[in-house]
Amino acid sequence: MTLALTRELIARPSVTPDDAGCQQLIGDRLKQSGFNVTHLPCADVANLWATHGTGAPVFTFLGHTDVVPPGPEADWESPPFEPRERDGYLYGRGAADMKGSVAAMVTALERFIEANREHVGTVSLLLTSDEEGIAVNGTKKVVEYLEQEHIGIDWCLVGEPCSRETLGDAIRNGRRGSLSGVLTVSGIQGHTAYPTLARNPVHLAGPALVELSRRVWDEGNAHYPPTSFQISNIHAGTGAENVIPASVEVSFNLRFSTEWTEQGLKDSVRDLLDSHGLDYDLLWRPCSQPFLTQSGKLLEAVQDALADMCGTRPEVSTDGGTSDGRFIAPTGAEVVELGPVNATIHKVNECVRSADLNTLADLYGNILSRLMIIPRTG
Repeated sequence: MTLALTRELIARPSVTPDDAGCQQLIGDRLKQSGFNVTHLPCADVANLWATHGTGAPVFTFLGHTDVVPPGPEADWESPPFEPRERDGYLYGRGAADMKGSVAAMVTALERFIEANREHVGTVSLLLTSDEEGIAVNGTKKVVEYLEQEHIGIDWCLVGEPCSRETLGDAIRNGRRGSLSGVLTVSGIQGHTAYPTLARNPVHLAGPALVELSRRVWDEGNAHYPPTSFQISNIHAGTGAENVIPASVEVSFNLRFSTEWTEQGLKDSVRDLLDSHGLDYDLLWRPCSQPFLTQSGKLLEAVQDALADMCGTRPEVSTDGGTSDGRFIAPTGAEVVELGPVNATIHKVNECVRSADLNTLADLYGNILSRLMIIPRTG
């Protein structure tokens, strides 16, 4: 059942922010299980909020139906939006990130409701088509809607592909913050044969960039790796080899732990740039804040389900990029991520082990049962 739904979703070319009908398909299925389904489109982004039951506690599966572009189709062994099975793996864009997880969530919810019509509280599914993009009109907007409706999420299980070698060998209980900026350093354009008559902004910016890249920002802590600074793009020049450029533009990113605040990082970067006497402009992008679930019923339920079903205790980490869990955690919810192996995500020939899809659905159902069913006594 989970494999079939994953195939249906992969066949829909839902490159961000296009949902390509994935959420309509899922919403129609969940309605048949008695879910209340609310579509919350915003601009060109599709969002879905589906619930069964009422009141607290509120358990939410969080996922996204959008995928990154596949790149040249000729590089794929089979068309990226035509799901194919080979040697025990299902291939297609989104197989691992994260249509397989979304399918597992849906089938887990269907089975859970069929067996537990009288569960406690509310079980729910939140989907967006804006996770792989700028993430402005997706989960963030749904959270605003939930706040207006006075709905608070207690437990949020995110289906991001965080397993490393085998399903469930790693989970995430948080993420680092992400702060990006664009630095423009100005100089004076001129002829390369007459450098004294010009000021080369690439040369001027170089020492500051080296210092930023070599700086030890912190040592991390018990839950986070050290903060890192990476340059992602440098652009300068007119295209002519004999022209000193008038300016250089540098895009960069900081992945930071709870050792820093957003403002603290911004101030530190500016102080360093100022110390080099540069003529510069600095544009900051919206910041993703770090979040962490150190302990709680959800983390315990995930770990116990993996121990019972897979025979392992997962590594708990905060590594990797960002996820939409960053929008849920500030509301006070516990947030944990559990999904397929991430070895092929965003790559050509993305794939997921076919058998892992059914196992993942079973894991999700097990976790639901641990949290949303009152044990019978007597």
